[in-house]
Amino acid sequence: MLDIIRILCIGIVVGMANVIPGVSGGTLAVVFNVYDQFINAITFNLKAIWKNKKFVFPILGGMALGVLIFSKIISFLYTNFPFQTNCFFTGLIIGSIPLLFSLMKNGGEKKVEKFEGGASRIISLVICAAAGFTLLLIFNYLENSFDKSSVENMILPDFSTKLMIRIFIAGFIGAVAMIVPGISGSLLMLMMGVYTIIITAIPALFNPDTMFHAFFLLLPNGIGVLLGLLCGAKAISFLLKKLPHQTYAVIFGLICGSILVVFPGFTGFASVTGFISAVLCIICGAAIAYFSSKFEAKKDAE
Repeated sequence: MLDIIRILCIGIVVGMANVIPGVSGGTLAVVFNVYDQFINAITFNLKAIWKNKKFVFPILGGMALGVLIFSKIISFLYTNFPFQTNCFFTGLIIGSIPLLFSLMKNGGEKKVEKFEGGASRIISLVICAAAGFTLLLIFNYLENSFDKSSVENMILPDFSTKLMIRIFIAGFIGAVAMIVPGISGSLLMLMMGVYTIIITAIPALFNPDTMFHAFFLLLPNGIGVLLGLLCGAKAISFLLKKLPHQTYAVIFGLICGSILVVFPGFTGFASVTGFISAVLCIICGAAIAYFSSKFEAKKDAE
């Protein structure tokens, strides 16, 4: 029961992260050491889903709760305490680095006596990690060139076939992106002009006057997200099985690049209060990620 609650809480955090443009839910799945388990559990095979029901239902349920209920909390933190919030996320990412390095070196195996493969494998891992790091920096450049100030309240748009198709495609692409650590699915939806519609429609679900309007706007997005998760997870699961070392190396590069993207800079360190709050947030985030991964590794070893 405690394990189900823990997975539910992780799902909530991942769901909250997916709401914020520029924040990657995939990164946090890696941070809490459930990424490969999540990727392998999301499948078209209903029997396999049912077999992993103690993981699949809590993680997906938690993600839904994170989006529906707790998105306002994380939005409040980003609006009022952006520096401290980004420092906390930076700490989470830093705390996951030892785990990721181990996964890259061991190819996802929990215990390996010594590194095998020689110079050729080391070179391939360096190239893959550098590719992931570069990809994240390119994505960050595109993100910085896009004006995120367009995220604001708006009325729900009228239905149209073109709009429904656009919402569906944005949901599909966003879901595939959110699986990749370091890539923000919500930011891609923002770039496609759909994010503000979705973020406005979610609270409108709880208003009797706009409930049905919001539901039918969210429906194509939900279908797109579901198909995107299934297709994206299957592709990454295939890579983890066929090229585990190289795939984890790319993820390692993406996560290392995420530190540069998420870290809010040193301007907030100028004041004593800012310095203390930043250090505390980074330490807390790193400790949570590090000990969470240790707990997960210990549980898997039992």
